[in-house]
Amino acid sequence: MMGEGEAKVVLLVRLLNAIDQGQHSFEDLKDRIAEGGKRPSTRSLRRYLAVLANAGFPLYFDRAANVYRFAEGYSLKRLDLSSGELFGLVALRALGSSIGGTIGASIDDVAEKIVGSAGTGAQARLAAASPMAFRLSEIRLDEQGERAFALLSSAERVSRSVRFSYLDKEGRSSTRTADPYGFIVNAGRIYCVAYDHRRKDMRTFAVDSIGRPAVLAKTFVRPADFNVEAYAAASISGVLHSEQTTSVRVRFDSRVAKAAVAARIVAERNVDRRDDGSVEIAYRVADVEELVRWVLGWGAAAEIVAPARARDRIAELAAEIQTKYEKN
Repeated sequence: MMGEGEAKVVLLVRLLNAIDQGQHSFEDLKDRIAEGGKRPSTRSLRRYLAVLANAGFPLYFDRAANVYRFAEGYSLKRLDLSSGELFGLVALRALGSSIGGTIGASIDDVAEKIVGSAGTGAQARLAAASPMAFRLSEIRLDEQGERAFALLSSAERVSRSVRFSYLDKEGRSSTRTADPYGFIVNAGRIYCVAYDHRRKDMRTFAVDSIGRPAVLAKTFVRPADFNVEAYAAASISGVLHSEQTTSVRVRFDSRVAKAAVAARIVAERNVDRRDDGSVEIAYRVADVEELVRWVLGWGAAAEIVAPARARDRIAELAAEIQTKYEKN
């Protein structure tokens, strides 16, 4: 599912390439940029041409030849990608393949259209580029989830409120009315960040737990200062949120220090490298429990230094784990 912004960029690139050929009439241009066999309206094409003209491209209509072209001496080469850009495109395609599902397919569609707009030299270099693989959680939504995601993302783009039933992780069902502000993808699931009308606060909803979604006539205005990245910055999963954050310091052994530094799990952190090769990292987190469980994944190679309540909690979990293994 390609977003409106991405689709428009791809369309404008195709339109630029068509004008650069200097052999297409107004009606021909409609055919050149048709999406899925659907030609744009006369009004839409005139708007696209105006966007390009306002952006500084010296295009004009040659009445004698009945074609659109660029001013003499100006030529727009077919999209030519640098080595770095080619690497990024290879990474983008690999990322889409790893994620799978609707989002992965959308990423792959965008990548293929960019490749199609590139010159033959760039395409040949792309084919010979070093392969890449990402190991990420695959995103797969069932039919209900796909329908909910399509409706919520559409409502977010046009700033319309939605109503839906929601089944929380405790198995409790409720009906919600919310304003969708954005989406977070984590551990193979998609979450909608929205303003909940009943609770009069922000909430995060798992899209695959949403049922019977409906777009309402009511519109909303998203706060100008809202940023989904900033909203999720203090959470490892991106899903948990709190107005107050807590500093948690963790010491990592030298054998895992590089990996720990590379794992940028939250936006705000401070890395203190030690002479013995170990590191101590202070994280600002929205939920201490979430970080405690993440630290457990490092085994004995990591130790929570402070605060005391975080040390106590990880000790409790470690004791529970030990008890389970002792029983077996």
